[in-house]
Amino acid sequence: MSTHSHQHDHGHVPSMPLSAPMLALFDKEVAKYPADQKQSAVMACLTIVQRERGYVSIDAEREIALHLGMPVIAVHEVTTFYNMYTQHPVGKYKLNVCTNLPCQLRDGAKALKHLEGKLGITMGGTTPDGVFTLQQSECLGACADSPVMLVNDLTMCSFMSNEKLDQLIDGLRAATDGAGVQNHKEAQP
Repeated sequence: MSTHSHQHDHGHVPSMPLSAPMLALFDKEVAKYPADQKQSAVMACLTIVQRERGYVSIDAEREIALHLGMPVIAVHEVTTFYNMYTQHPVGKYKLNVCTNLPCQLRDGAKALKHLEGKLGITMGGTTPDGVFTLQQSECLGACADSPVMLVNDLTMCSFMSNEKLDQLIDGLRAATDGAGVQNHKEAQP
């Protein structure tokens, strides 16, 4: 009898199985590596799931592990190590504010607090309308440009004063409320 604990599954709601087209995309990534090194495609597979579903569930981690012939914990370690993967649904705009020590010394923590107040959520939370998720981030490699943040893991925003943070949030909210969400570009410093 196994004594392995499944505490992290408490209250877990199974998600839909990965689709055949998604698994076909996995196979394209796996084909880039020698047969005995297909685990090297783990980040590509996680990215496919994240892009398709918006987050990587425990069930998706299990399916990726099975597909790549690796332990589930190894997949989970990758998922939780990188900021670009989330384990639960997030808002349309994921805002990662760097709070590493050099950025803290240059108002990174102050920027995070300002966003918490403006959005009415705490770090790690999502606004009730599902538009914004606020997260802290480890080093984004732009310490001299602090406060810095990353929007949806793609757009770096530097020198984010409270005024620029307000402009960014107001602009993203207006883009969400309007018809041009897809064409909107985040505010640049």
